[in-house]
Order: sequence, then C-alpha cells, then structure tokens
Amino acid sequence: MNQLQLEESKLVDFLSNDLMDAFREEFMQLHPYDQSLFFEKVDPEIRKKIFHYLSPKEMAELFEATKFEEEQYEFYLKEMDTTYAADMLSYMYADNAVDVLNELGKDQVASYLSIMDVESAQEIKDLLHYEEYTAGSIMTTEYVAIPETSTCRSAMTILRNEAPKAETIYYLFVVSEEHQLTGVISLRDLIIADEDTLIKEIMNERVVSVLVSADQEEVAHMIKDYDFLAVPVVDFEQHLLGIVTVDDIIDVLEEEASDDYSKLAGVSDMDTFDKSPFQAAKKRLPWLIILLFLGMMTASLMSVFTETLEKVALLAVFIPLISGTAGNSGTQALAVAIRGIATGDIEKQSKMRLLAREAGTGLTTGILCGIIVVGIVFFWKHDLVIGLLVGAAIFVSIFVATICGSFIPLLIQRMKIDPAVASGPFITTINDVISILIYLGLATVFISSLQV
Repeated sequence: MNQLQLEESKLVDFLSNDLMDAFREEFMQLHPYDQSLFFEKVDPEIRKKIFHYLSPKEMAELFEATKFEEEQYEFYLKEMDTTYAADMLSYMYADNAVDVLNELGKDQVASYLSIMDVESAQEIKDLLHYEEYTAGSIMTTEYVAIPETSTCRSAMTILRNEAPKAETIYYLFVVSEEHQLTGVISLRDLIIADEDTLIKEIMNERVVSVLVSADQEEVAHMIKDYDFLAVPVVDFEQHLLGIVTVDDIIDVLEEEASDDYSKLAGVSDMDTFDKSPFQAAKKRLPWLIILLFLGMMTASLMSVFTETLEKVALLAVFIPLISGTAGNSGTQALAVAIRGIATGDIEKQSKMRLLAREAGTGLTTGILCGIIVVGIVFFWKHDLVIGLLVGAAIFVSIFVATICGSFIPLLIQRMKIDPAVASGPFITTINDVISILIYLGLATVFISSLQV
C-alpha cells in the first residue's frame, strides 16, 4: 500500500468514526485535486459526511480543482442539501459555476439561482446567456479593472480590495469612464512605478482582445500564440465584459482534442469507460451504419469485375494489400490536414501549397512502394506482369489517396462544416472504392497480358 492509499484509508477511518477534527486536519493538508480524487472514490454515505464536515466554500475549491464527467455534476449536487449546493456554486468562480449549471436542467438551474445571493446569481445569469463554445461562455467576470485616470497608489488600493475575488491579478485591465478597454498594465509594472504616476502614462495601449462572440478555439489559439495568462473579452464597442484565463483554455483544448479524436475514430461523441454497452453502442452505431452502406459500394464495385477475377484468380490475393495501403496513406494525409486546420497553420499558408506538397509526397511514396511491391510479387509468384500490375495499382492508389486525404478536409471546411467529420473510417472507405476501381480497372484493360 503506497502513501496515498494510506492517507485515503486514514481519512475513511476518521469519517467512519465521526472524527471531524482529525479528518479536517488531515484532509485540508491535501491539494484540492487530491481531495477531489478522494471525494470521487468514496461511497455516497461517506460523501454525505464530507458535506457535513466541509463548508460550501471549501467544497467549491474541491469542485474547481478537477473536471468531473458531465453526468457526475448532477449526481453529486443531488447528494447535497439544496441550500448547501447553491452556496457552494456562489463561492465558485462564475465561469466555473456556469460550466456546472450547463449540465443541469433548466428547472434545477432556476432553483439554485433563486437561492444564491443576488450578486453571484446575476453574474452567473449574465454568463449563461452567451452562446455555447464562444468567448462569452468561457470568460470570467472576476477580474481587476483600473480607471485610466487613477494613480498607481489608488490602483494598488483597488487591487488589494479586488484581489481576493479576482481569478488572476497578474494583468490589470485599464478602462475609461464608459468602461471601455483602453490599456493593460502588468502587476510588475504597477509595483515598480512611482506611486503618483497616472496609470494612463505607463499602461500599454496596444491591447490584444477578443470579441465576446469569438469561437473558443480562436481564443485558445490567440492565448497559445501570444503566451498570455489571460485575454480580455469585449463587445463591439470595446466595453470590457470579462477575461478568459489560461486554465479555461487548457480545458477547451482538451475538449476540442477529444472531440476531434472521437470524430476521427468515427464516433459521434467520445464514450467513456463508465458508459454502459448499450450507451456506447448507441453512440457508435450511426457512423457504423453509414460506413456499412459505403462499404456496400466496394462490394458492388467488385461484382462489376467478376469476369476479370474469374479469369485471373490471383488478382484477388492483392486486394487487401492495395486497399489497406491506400487507406493508410489517405489517413496520414488526413491527419496532417486536420492538424493544420486545428492549429491554424493552414490559414497562415496557402492551401494550394499544402495540396502540392501532399501530391509530391504521394508521388514519392507511391513510386517507392510500387517498386518494392513489384520486386516482392516477382520473387514470390515469379510473375513480372502481375507484379507490374500490382505495383502500378499501389502507385496510383497511394497518389490519389494522399490527395483525397488532404483535399476532403479542406473542402468540408470551406462548406463551414467541422473537418474532423472527414473521419479516418470515412476516408478509408472512400479510398477502398478508389483503389479497387484503379486496380481491377487496370487488370481489365491489360487482361490479355496476364497469365490465366
């Protein structure tokens, strides 16, 4: 048993024996993330004691330390007393409280908001109105704003008063009388400046900000590119509405990566281990059925070339090799294209340049793989004509599959659809059809030269 397991066993003993002071002394020394892990592991009866032993503010810190599964938020809140849960939500940063409430039904949200203190409830209501996956939906309204007419001395007083509630104090945002964003000053610059200096004389007027309606992925790329800890969110008239912090962006990047990965795997929504077999099957079936019908195209196509396969049965041996290689090549190109779209690299460079590079890559890999296959087939089956046919089919299939793998995501993006829906299985199925058409088409054309 390791140290962490020993601590968990000790905490369970304290809770089981109603040793509140001993539990609190041990538990409060843990990092909030470790507290949340312990919270998830214990039984509901033990958790009820934790609710009794911890204040709503302490429970809020635990909830903010980790991201539970969507269904868990509602489950845990139902275990709490309604007033306790509402108080806990009011102690959380507004953007984090909104994340929790977004997983609940409208009636539950209304119930909690009616119990909360007016100020916290209003902040949360304002954020709940913003469209999901936008800067407004992930921003926090707990930031430090300094009037541009302030002196550094008065700015420090404002900072001391606002810091306990602010999510970050490393950036202080400067606003006009109309609360329009006019500049930014770092905590370091404020500390070293003369106390009587006006803020507008030392602030940086070149502020990078995002519109409240901006997509959360756009905000994530901006914070990554500029190495910001936070970025201000404004409306069309430059009024400062809130800030998006880097910890929220990490959650966004994880969410987007998980979403893209699930689509690349041909799953409508990433299913986790806690899902039942029926729930998992429900999420996977739509894509599987679509791909099943696409796969029928391959079967139908092969039936067209029945006569060719009957005359040269050896051709059937190499169908899995050609379709598999083409599918792998297309998936590689697909991964490069989707990554470029996700990171914004493709926007910075010409899309034609990407297609030209992938075409060159497909040409090079196709030629090399084709030559290797010709040699393998000749030494294996002692038939140069079959070897040349399979090698030519491999060459053309890889070339076409590579172009398709890079072109289809760009085309789908142009149609304003998430390019990740051009999933690996989808590209593979299309390339199966194309590769078999190329292979058996060439075989039909040159059948007179093949050995019967």
